[in-house]
Amino acid sequence: MIPLHDDNPTQHTPVLTIAVIAACVLVFLYQVSLPEESGRLFIQRYGAIPAAVFGQTAALPPEVAALPAFASLITSMFLHGGWMHLIGNMLYLWIFGNNIEDVMGHARFAVFYLVSGIVAALGHALTDPASAVPMVGASGAISGVLGAYLLLFPRAQVLVLVPLGMFTRMMYVPAGLVLGFWFVLQLIVGSMSLGSGGGGVAWFAHVGGFLAGMALIGLFKRPEVPFFAPQRHRPWRPSDW
Repeated sequence: MIPLHDDNPTQHTPVLTIAVIAACVLVFLYQVSLPEESGRLFIQRYGAIPAAVFGQTAALPPEVAALPAFASLITSMFLHGGWMHLIGNMLYLWIFGNNIEDVMGHARFAVFYLVSGIVAALGHALTDPASAVPMVGASGAISGVLGAYLLLFPRAQVLVLVPLGMFTRMMYVPAGLVLGFWFVLQLIVGSMSLGSGGGGVAWFAHVGGFLAGMALIGLFKRPEVPFFAPQRHRPWRPSDW
């Protein structure tokens, strides 16, 4: 199921969600403008390398270990491995991020997004602490958004594209089903890929980010916003920042 849109309206413009999407696109455009070797070095310098995260920097070339490990956990969220990687992540963020920003306010959403992404990157790093392969992508942080959305708006209807062999069908499906299916898929495929490198996908970053979002949403949402809330909620005030 490929989500295309949800019917869960927001009250205010999701400026942080838009800003993150713009930042990711601009960084990617800069990344692809680099010569091949410079692009590879850019990914290695600013991606999250598990070996560096756990202090094994001696195993890395000096030109790669340019950032403190903690900083790379943040910069890696704004890098992507290709156009489809970028488009897929930004689609999910656009569909689900606006509602989560709406129930938090801009500032708290920014912190929530970064914390979810950091937890996600650590979840991936723990699966292979000695790996020198950089992890890049916003999907870990976005997974946190998905986990939060599941607890707040499971009844919201999501328009999805369902491939059926040579045909496709569009239908509305409850968000709880879409996101629950997505999480189970990440967990199953991630478990099957342990020890095989994951096929280039940081499955446990998705799992870790999703669980982080579920755990953190109670701390970051406004107190009056209930879990399993109706799709429409009251406008937030400037004091909600």
